[in-house]
Amino acid sequence: MSKVLIAGGGAAGMFAAITAARQGQEVHVYEKNEKLGKKLFITGKGRCNITNACDMDTLFDSVITNSKFLYSSFYGYDNQNVIEFFERIGVRTKVERGNRVFPVSDHSSDVIGALTKELHQLGVSIHLHTEVKRVVGEGRFEYLETKDGKKITGDACIVATGGFSYQTTGSTGDGYRFAEETGHQVTDIMPALVPLE
Repeated sequence: MSKVLIAGGGAAGMFAAITAARQGQEVHVYEKNEKLGKKLFITGKGRCNITNACDMDTLFDSVITNSKFLYSSFYGYDNQNVIEFFERIGVRTKVERGNRVFPVSDHSSDVIGALTKELHQLGVSIHLHTEVKRVVGEGRFEYLETKDGKKITGDACIVATGGFSYQTTGSTGDGYRFAEETGHQVTDIMPALVPLE
């Protein structure tokens, strides 16, 4: 059994934690906020647009540049797999205009609740109010360092800190900083889905 550390308790962090725990790993999620999935609460105007039910050809036709880059990801785990995942953990779904998929309840809190329940059932350790300050490793992951100075070792680390949007929800671009500090080149980030003035 490996010890997997996950920086970030949003949608990606929770999904990664569930996947790793289902494979028999010891999983720890470190979230700087007071609760998991804080940004999920506001997605889809509080309804949580889970995925889109369109076929793969339509999806790839909607990608403006280099859709081939996404082939392996989307064919490896497609939108139907996502819908089945949520149905299995107790989130009934519905398809609306534009093939958008929402929980039947129209409440993002139900999505977060189902993910959190699954994490608990799988024995994932959740560490709230625990901000990851650094991810340390040269060629191989060594440890996480938290804001209060603790160094936490593990066999693997998944950075799921989100982008740089809605800073009040915790999306402050930490992952970009972690990447740069471990020697990765980070391209300039720019806003998307912003209002026009």
